[in-house]
Amino acid sequence: MKKIILLISFVFVLSCIKKEDATNLPPNIVLIMADDLGYGDIQPYGSTTIHTPNLEFLASEGIKFTDFHSNGAVCSPTRAALMTGKYQQRTGVEGVITAKSHRDVGLNLNEITIAEELKKHGYNCGMFGKWHLGYSKEYNPTLQGFDDYTGFVSGNIDYHAHIDQEGYLDWWKGTKIENEEGYSTDLITQYGVKYIEKNNPKNTAKPFFLYLPHEAPHGPYQRRIDSILRTVGKAGTKPISKNSIPSVYKEMVEVMDEGIGKIIQVLKETKQYENTIIVFLSDNGANRFGSNGVLKGHKGGVYEGGSRVPAIFSYPDKVKKGMINNQIVLTMDLLPTFLDFIDQKPSSTHIDGISIKENLIHQTNLPERDVFFAYGNNSFVRSGDWKLVYKKNKNGDKIELYNLSNDLQETNDVSLINPDLVKKLSNKLQLWKKEVKAGVRLVSK
Repeated sequence: MKKIILLISFVFVLSCIKKEDATNLPPNIVLIMADDLGYGDIQPYGSTTIHTPNLEFLASEGIKFTDFHSNGAVCSPTRAALMTGKYQQRTGVEGVITAKSHRDVGLNLNEITIAEELKKHGYNCGMFGKWHLGYSKEYNPTLQGFDDYTGFVSGNIDYHAHIDQEGYLDWWKGTKIENEEGYSTDLITQYGVKYIEKNNPKNTAKPFFLYLPHEAPHGPYQRRIDSILRTVGKAGTKPISKNSIPSVYKEMVEVMDEGIGKIIQVLKETKQYENTIIVFLSDNGANRFGSNGVLKGHKGGVYEGGSRVPAIFSYPDKVKKGMINNQIVLTMDLLPTFLDFIDQKPSSTHIDGISIKENLIHQTNLPERDVFFAYGNNSFVRSGDWKLVYKKNKNGDKIELYNLSNDLQETNDVSLINPDLVKKLSNKLQLWKKEVKAGVRLVSK
């Protein structure tokens, strides 16, 4: 009888240790990126037409950013900055890696990605969704830190047939093209749910990093029930009625939100929700079919509508609920922030992003810094509330100056009455361009 009691006690102690170890794990990280989602496209940012209750819940559980900027105004540059913690200009990915003209280039394999950083510290890393940092197998996410990958590598695919703009089948499992049936938004969610279940503390003693870069609501505009719009071997997309796009767009965002609800639910079911950082953001502003709220401009531009994006941060164990963050934050700040939450620093000494951990936990102000943005011939510099816009076109250079504290819509150009400030900020912008250009490493091949 004593032996039985001792055995039961031993098993109980072991189970307690295992439970304690699970709760003492570093935080899991779930990073969800929407594609071309605008500042006014979801409920936490004022949408009354698109219903996103799960994002509303996430915002109520954590922090909503009001001045969060994507590093680029288009897809690939923002993703390069996200992966490396650097201004994308340093990585050589300054513009879109297109399906038509850039099938042999990608993010330089010498860059240290966020997945590679976290793997060094014991994380399992999974990615399901859009890569857009290299088409060929040599740039595959599984060669850049991710243990598991299913998704597509181009800018967008037919949501049902998984074919890119140039007629290439684009659905990968690891380094192999292997198509499967399903609406891409739902597939991304399904793989995310399975990954969380597999990485349950009952199954592994490692924390996980899960990256879910959605396609929605980027075109082609398709609902779950819609027809295929692309064919293998044929470039282009079958046209749809422009009048139908608002209702289709709405459903695309709402299906993504539905999937986010499933991610939250499985985290709760596996008792990992409290110890999981969840970040939601967009890779750039919306195009003309979406809503950037009161902001001027759209995707691809240098006005606020091109880069100021919705972003939410939740970490129930550490971060207060229902907070509003008005600090200037960029996509590249996530890498150093995640590492700071596990008391680590980036391997590279050339990181441009900064950790915002203390700001998130204690609401301290971030250090003052100028932040920069460039796409094509256009660029801007933010210095506090001041924003200097530089635009170059066939009619010559144009400089505009706005005070965003009282002119968020960028309607009142005050450059003429602030010549000294214009000169000061212009010099800063030009120096930054020279500095990051000097650090550019050309894309491989």
